[in-house]
Parts: sequence; C-alpha cells; structure tokens
Amino acid sequence: MSRSIRYNASPLLASKTPVWRSKFIVAAIAIGFIGLAARAAYVQVIGNEFYQHQGEVRFGRTLELPANRGRILDRNGLILASSVPAPSIWAIPEDVERDSPEFSSLAKLLEMPQSELNKKLENEDKSFVWLKRQVDSDVAKQISALGLKGVYQRQEYRRQYPEGEAAAHVVGFTNVEDQGQEGIELAFNKELAGHAGSRRVIKDRLGRVVEDVGQTIPPADGPDLRLSVDSRVQFFAYQKLRDAVTVNKAKAGSVVVLDANTGEVLALANYPSYVPDKRRNLSGEQLRNRALTDTFEPGSVMKPFTIGLGLETGRVTPNTLIDTGNGKLTIHGATISDSHANGVLTVEGVIQKSSNIGTSKIAMQMQPREMWELFSQAGFGQKPQIAFPGAVSGRLRPYKTWRPIEQVTMSYGYGLSASLFQMARSYTVFSHDGQIIPATMLKTDAAAMGVPVLSQRTARQVRHMLQLAAGPGGTGQKAQTIGYSVGGKSGTAYKQVGKGYGTDKNRKYRAWFVGMAPIDAPRIIVAVMVDEPNAGQYFGGAVAAPVFSEVAQQTLRMMGVQPDMEVKPQIVANAVEESF
Repeated sequence: MSRSIRYNASPLLASKTPVWRSKFIVAAIAIGFIGLAARAAYVQVIGNEFYQHQGEVRFGRTLELPANRGRILDRNGLILASSVPAPSIWAIPEDVERDSPEFSSLAKLLEMPQSELNKKLENEDKSFVWLKRQVDSDVAKQISALGLKGVYQRQEYRRQYPEGEAAAHVVGFTNVEDQGQEGIELAFNKELAGHAGSRRVIKDRLGRVVEDVGQTIPPADGPDLRLSVDSRVQFFAYQKLRDAVTVNKAKAGSVVVLDANTGEVLALANYPSYVPDKRRNLSGEQLRNRALTDTFEPGSVMKPFTIGLGLETGRVTPNTLIDTGNGKLTIHGATISDSHANGVLTVEGVIQKSSNIGTSKIAMQMQPREMWELFSQAGFGQKPQIAFPGAVSGRLRPYKTWRPIEQVTMSYGYGLSASLFQMARSYTVFSHDGQIIPATMLKTDAAAMGVPVLSQRTARQVRHMLQLAAGPGGTGQKAQTIGYSVGGKSGTAYKQVGKGYGTDKNRKYRAWFVGMAPIDAPRIIVAVMVDEPNAGQYFGGAVAAPVFSEVAQQTLRMMGVQPDMEVKPQIVANAVEESF
C-alpha cells in the first residue's frame, strides 16, 4: 500500500523558496570548484618548486660516488699502496628481524658478539647504522646470501700495502674514510684522493632508489704517485737495520739512503715498525718516524763540518799539525777527552782518529758566527723542505748566546741537535763538491740544483779525510765494502739522562754512521742510527758502520754502479774507538 505525500500539509515544504537562493548555492559550488582547480593548477604547474623541494628534502638523497684513491708507486713502478673494493655493511635497525636464525649467523660473519650487534641496532637513528666497515669480499657475499631483511651493503675501498712493515714509515696509512693519516698518504692526501662524484636520487622509506633525478657527476679517480724510493733498497735497508737493532739489543734504529746526485730518497726505514693495513694494538713506538721526527746530539759526525770550515778559511791545511797531548784538555774548567792519547796529529789524522781535542783546537781559532753560519747553511736548526709530515728542525742556538766552552763542544757535535734525515742531507755538501742539495721523496730525472756552502777543493779534501776515517787506522773500518771505495764518519753520542748524561752505570748511547760511496764520485749517501745498543758494543764504528757497509754495497749493485776497486774480501781488524 503506497502512501502519498501531501506537500500542502507541511508548512516548510509549502513555502516558496526564492530563486536567487538556489542560484547562489549553485554559484558558490561552482566558485569552489574553480578555486580548487586553480589551486591545483598553481601547486602542480605554476608554484610547484616549494612542494618539490619539500618532497626532495623528505625522500631525495645525494649519493656520493667515491673516487678510487690513486696508487703509490716506487721509482720502478712497483706498487707500495693501492685500493681494493671492500664492501661495508649497514642496516635499518627497525627492519632487522633479530629473532631469525640468520641474525646469529650475521654476528658470526661480522666477528662480533650477538650482544654487541644488538647494541648497534639500538642506535637512536632507526633508519641507518653501520654494522661493520670494509669487510672482505667473501664475507660480504656470505652476508648477502643470508637474505636478512634490513641489512644492506655499500661499496667502499680499502688500502693495501704490499711492502708491509718495511715501507710503513714511507707510505703511512689511511683511515676508514680513506683519508691519509701518516706518511705519503697524509702528505699527498688531496692529490691521491681525487674528486668524488654524485648522483641525485629519490629513495623510499626502506632506502631503496626509486628514481634518478638531476645530473649524475662521475667521480674523478686520484692519479698515481711515483716516489723516489726504490722498494728493493727499502726492503734490504729495513732488514739490515732490524737485524742490527736485534743483535745489539737496542731500543730502536733508523736508516736513510739518498741519491747523492739528485737528492732523491731511495730508502727511509725505522725499527720498530708496523704493518699499515693491520694496525690493532699499534703503539707510538712503532708509529714514530724516527728518522724525521727524533732529534739527537750528533756527536762526532759533526767534526767534518768544523774541519771543513778550518780548511775553507785557510786557518789549517790537511797537513797542519795539531798537538792532542795525552788525550785530556781542560778549557774554562771543563775537561775534554779523547778515547786514546794520540799525541801530534795532522788535520787529516784528527778526522781519522776522531779526536775531540784536535777538533776543539781548530774550533777555538774561529769566530762563533762563522761556525753558526756554516751549520745553518748545512741545514741544521732548519726544518727540511721536504713534502713529508713530521720533519723537525732540530736545535741550533743563535751564536750570540754561545759561551766559549759551548762553541768547543758544538764543534764535535754536542750542544746542538739534528735528525738522522738532516745529517744525511747535510753530507751532500761533501758528496756534491761543496753544494748542499734539496732532498725529495718524489722521483726526478733532473740533477739537483745545489746551494754553495764550501768550495769544491775543500769538499774533496774532506771527502778524502772521510775515506781515511773509514779505512785502516780509522774509527769506521767496518764500513768498508767489497768492490766500492767508501768514506764516512762514525759517531757515538751520549744520551741525556735528566739534566746530564748519567753516570757510567746508567749511561746510554746512540751509535751513528754517515757516509758515501764511491768516494771519488759519490752516488749515494747512507746514514745509520742505532739507539741505545745494549749488547756490549755501543761505538758507532762497531754498531752502525756494518749496517752502512751492507746497505751501501747492495744499493750500488742495484743501481748498476760499477765497482771502483778490486773485488776482494776486506779483512777488518779491531776498529779504533772514536771519542765522544
């Protein structure tokens, strides 16, 4: 049964609605739609930059495309440092299923307790956390095979150092961010690093790339860097130094090998050392580049400079007689001693016998300013101009502050300090006919441009004296090699203990030897320092000179230098002990 509606029965329905009201409602709705359409057009077409920016801020990411770090090569092109792919493992903590069996397998592959892995995942950042940086490729493949949700990988690079501890103090190392921290890696970090590229993308909440936006800039890999170092010389020098430190029960040691013509560093080794890509439990003793960072009173290896100044100024000649008496000389209340009573010596004999008294008497004929200027010109008291971190200047006080006894002691190496590297470079004055030449860690084919310090005549005279010092009757006889003539000066310096040099019972020493070969036309300079030898022998001629002998001989052979002497075994008698 249908029920009809009676409109006239309802006063509300029966009333007449004005026509303008319905038109107004329709118009308002139309205006609303037009406004919405205009707003949509503005947002999507005209004024969309703000909203696109907001979207990119929330989901857009700029991915860095890492550049491959340049290789470090030795002078012959052999690799000293290179980069290899090393994936890094990261995770989105809130997505990782910690209750799954694969989670415990992940902890084992990352070589960390499960509790430590859980602690990493409890990081405040719920969208990203590093689990382990730079794992082996095999480990990365096994982790990928687990298929654990929320665990991802990023491709990175890790440095490898094929020469290990032998070249550690030369190449240095990088940190996990591939930034140089020590050695050449630090000194040439900008050059080796290259320039990273970039890729602009849109990511979803899971970190997955949804879309590429913008231009991709490819990375520019770092260029290779070729050093002056010869890895063969470096390895041999390190071995012989390590053996000497071990046999003599010494604290440490260093050796520097320079090309006498170009100033190139052919080897720079220290012991103790470390393996650059395995640095767990690394100590400061291993890390320190002693050849450049440690300074010592050089002792007798300074005597050639004092004698050279005496020859240069005409105060003495090689045959001038110097009375060294009974081995004792008192100057201003201080007693200077020789290890033996040498009596009257020629100037050549002063170097050959390493006489403190003879050197002192020559020094007393000079003005402090003359000695200071010569020492300064030879690089003492100045930081070496070499592209290498940690090089120090040593100590050479202004001559105006010298007391007479200090001038005397400086003449034979006390009262000033220098690094082994400075000593090696200073001897280029004698090897390069009176000119000191700059040292470099980079390979060069050009002959070095030197700065005159002494005349050619004086330099050759001193070189002859150094040959006598390393020959029969000299303090450095154990520096002799088979087939090559050598010249050099040994030194045995007291180490400071507190404010003095200690007593006989607790006295400590540093043994030095700096020399060159072949003597008539030197090709190399080798400087050796052994710190605190404690096996009975401590003189430089007994401890450091044998290292010089082996390193110099092997280096000249590797360089293809023809022997300048008849090849026969050199039988060395007991060397004369040098004075301190």
